[in-house]
Amino acid sequence: MDQLFSAITPAHLALAFGITLLAGLVKGATGFAMPMIMISGLSMFLPPDVALAMLILPTFVSNFWQAMRQGWREAWGSIRRFRVFLICLTVALYVSAHLVRALSQEALFLLIGLPVAAFTSMQLAGWKPRFQPRPWIGALIGGFAGFVGGVSGVWGPPTVAYLTAIDTPKTDHLRIQGVIYALGAFVLLGAHLQSGVLRSETLPLSALMILPAGLGMAAGLAIHDRLDQATFRKVTQFVLLIAALNLVRRALF
Repeated sequence: MDQLFSAITPAHLALAFGITLLAGLVKGATGFAMPMIMISGLSMFLPPDVALAMLILPTFVSNFWQAMRQGWREAWGSIRRFRVFLICLTVALYVSAHLVRALSQEALFLLIGLPVAAFTSMQLAGWKPRFQPRPWIGALIGGFAGFVGGVSGVWGPPTVAYLTAIDTPKTDHLRIQGVIYALGAFVLLGAHLQSGVLRSETLPLSALMILPAGLGMAAGLAIHDRLDQATFRKVTQFVLLIAALNLVRRALF
C-alpha cells in the first residue's frame, strides 16, 4: 500500500476513478475512446508514465469484454469478415513500428487528426458517404491505420471512420472494434511489462482502474443497447470528432 500511494495521492486516486468511469461509459456506448480520455485526463495531474500504466489493464480487459460480448463464435465471425483489414493493419503496424525514430509523433497526429476531423465534420453537417466493404478498400484503410498506429500508438480513429462509412451495424461495429483493440492492447501489455512502465508501483494502480472502467462500460453498454442505428452513428461521429481534434491539439501544442 505504501508503494501504491507513493505514486498517487488519495485525492488523485479519486479523480482517476472518476476519469476512468467516464472513459468506460463512452467506450461502452461507442466502442472506443477509453485510452484517449484516460491519458488526456490522468496526465493533467500524474507523470506520463504513471498515466500510461494506469490505462493498460482496464483497456485490455474492456476490449476483451467488448470483443467477446456475443461469444467467441461471433468474435470469430468478425475476424473472418474483416480479415483483410486486420491482416493489413497488423503487417503495417509491425513494419511501421520500426520507423518510430524516423517520424515525429506530432506529424503523425496531424496526419490522423486533420483528415478524420474534416471527414467527421462533413458527416455531421449532413454528408453521408457510403463505401462498399470491398477487400481493396479494407486493405487500404487497414494498412493506413496500421502504419500510423505503429509510429504513434493511435489507430482507432481511422478504424472507426471506416466502420462508420460502410454503415456497419452497431452491434458488429462494437464487436469488431473490440477484436482490433484487444489485439493491440495485448501487445501493449506485454511491451510495457518489458519496458518498466508496468512495475511494482504502477501495476496495482492499473489493476484498481479495472473496477471503475468496468462499471462505466456496463452503463455505456446499456446506453448502446438503447440507441438506434442513426443515433449511434451520430454519437460515434461526435466522439470521433473530439478524438481527432484532440490529436490535432497534441500535435500543435
